[in-house]
Amino acid sequence: MEQRLQKLIAAAGIASRRHAEELIKAGKVAVNGAVVTELGTKANPETDHIKVNGRLINQLLKPKEKVYVLLNKPKGYLSSLSDPKGRPLVTQLVPASLGRLHPVGRLDFNTEGLLLLTNDGDFTNHVTSAKNRIPKVYRVKVKGIPTDNAIERLRRGVRLDDGVRTAPAEILPLEQTGVNAWFEMTLHEGRNQQIRRMFDAIGHSVLKLSRERIGPLNDSRMKPGDWRLLLPVEVKRFYRPTREPSRQPKRSRRRLRVSPR
Repeated sequence: MEQRLQKLIAAAGIASRRHAEELIKAGKVAVNGAVVTELGTKANPETDHIKVNGRLINQLLKPKEKVYVLLNKPKGYLSSLSDPKGRPLVTQLVPASLGRLHPVGRLDFNTEGLLLLTNDGDFTNHVTSAKNRIPKVYRVKVKGIPTDNAIERLRRGVRLDDGVRTAPAEILPLEQTGVNAWFEMTLHEGRNQQIRRMFDAIGHSVLKLSRERIGPLNDSRMKPGDWRLLLPVEVKRFYRPTREPSRQPKRSRRRLRVSPR
């Protein structure tokens, strides 16, 4: 049966659908020897030879067991399948016996915390699509003490350095010292280094960033570098309707813990 190429590439575990579209537009996908650059082109993996970066992917499209991994990513690893500079990859933190897995979204090199890996392209597309409003919760330490007005700007959405405006975000103050502040931040989208760029937009650089929760998953028992397989029931929870985000608390009700250090 014919299917769109980006869906087939995602199903093969090569990349997410969004990244697959970029591969197609870049001329890195070929069907029966002919380079394809038009999005929406379809192919039949049973009769057509499909190559990505010169590699035949038909074998990867044969029925296989789907694998879902939750990893507590340490700092100093790339959320990528390869790196020309030879830097460490998150895929090196899980056994090769699990097969070819790809990250579901990204955490940048210096960010730690929960990251999903899978060979299920449809699952990746579901979790990373902003329209499905799957929350990602982060703990953020920033330089300086942002004003209430600055935080309200982030809640409403700010324009990043590339001109793109972010969607509304949930932000709760956690604690502060004399020179730094900690926040809990919930996003329903995932742009490149988004949280760092958001705080840069209000003049406060991020000093430490970790992802504490992805959708229904929150595993505080995992140390950096630990991983585990998801249970089938945990995978199913991602497909349940997402509740609307709770309203931000009024300023008078915020609980702010101040540390003398």
